[in-house]
Amino acid sequence: MTIAAPPALSLHAGPRALAHLREHGLRPQDVRAVPAAAGGPKGLALNPLDRFLFGRWLRGPGPSVHLVGASIGAWRMACAMLDDADAALRRLAEDYIAESYDPPTGQAQTATNVSLRFGELLRAHFDDRAGEILNHPRLRLHVVTSRGRHGLLHREQRGRTVAGYLGAYATNAMSRRALGAWLQRVVFSDPREPLPLVLSDYPTAQVALTADNLQPSILASGSIPFWLRAVHDIPGGPSGAYWDGGITDYHLHWPWSGLAVDEASAGLVLYPHFSPQLIPGWLDKAWKRRHRASPWLDNLIVLCPDPAWVATLPGGKLPDRQDFKALPTEQRVRHWRQAVAESQRLADEFEAWIAAGCPIDRVRPLAGCAG
Repeated sequence: MTIAAPPALSLHAGPRALAHLREHGLRPQDVRAVPAAAGGPKGLALNPLDRFLFGRWLRGPGPSVHLVGASIGAWRMACAMLDDADAALRRLAEDYIAESYDPPTGQAQTATNVSLRFGELLRAHFDDRAGEILNHPRLRLHVVTSRGRHGLLHREQRGRTVAGYLGAYATNAMSRRALGAWLQRVVFSDPREPLPLVLSDYPTAQVALTADNLQPSILASGSIPFWLRAVHDIPGGPSGAYWDGGITDYHLHWPWSGLAVDEASAGLVLYPHFSPQLIPGWLDKAWKRRHRASPWLDNLIVLCPDPAWVATLPGGKLPDRQDFKALPTEQRVRHWRQAVAESQRLADEFEAWIAAGCPIDRVRPLAGCAG
């Protein structure tokens, strides 16, 4: 007796998105935004799905689509903007997997070394290619960063930064909104179209994305405190130290339902994610009540790995940052390459679902949303 393999892809949608799927299915022109979460190596599992979406499905004419990324999500979305998105995204996965961040011989590992290596990877991907991103005919890129506001976080300095993040953690435990006293969300946005959302939940600045700040903003967006160095004084942005965009916006739980519905677009948000839950900020991981879906997500369609399928991957999990320490380099590389190869099923199942007319029985309501 042959036991069927579990589905790899799990689909979830908010009420407005579910209603649209029942009546119209899903077409490329329905999509107005694609978020991309922070989460480090977990994003590798989405690589084949990214390549299908941006290499094939969302190519060609249509209404503009806003790509919003934090941390690895910013790198993913910037690669999706390049002329050959499929090749760029494939290269991202291979470079991310192959890089060990080993320090120079005889030296201890430091945040400075990791920042230098990450910066070199970004230069290899984006040097002399800003024009492809800033002039893309349809896609618009928005890079999310976290800027230190409080005196302890305005400039990176070991002792002060530790104290600053302890203060930020304690403040966030009382109120996510109060965290804004310590950190500001700074979004580097395509100057042709500002981010079509009102972000009033948290102190926010929107800065024009340019050739001068493209790579620094992506580097900052992935600069995890204490693992990498902060990026200071990004051109065009307010002065100060910039860190990982996932600190303020881990899974980009934003008021997406405010996107306009018009003749060109149904105002849907298509979210390739590694979880059906959207945790607002990295510091919110411990606060489960903040993980529930809200009316802000009514127009979201989340594409994520099914937990039963994840259990079949090496180690029974998605790649994660702890693998750098827990596994020998050769084993980590082997496990991650296998995970990416097997993640092709996510793309294949999404393509098959689209071809079958988007059967609604495959789609579950987002947790906390009525379906």
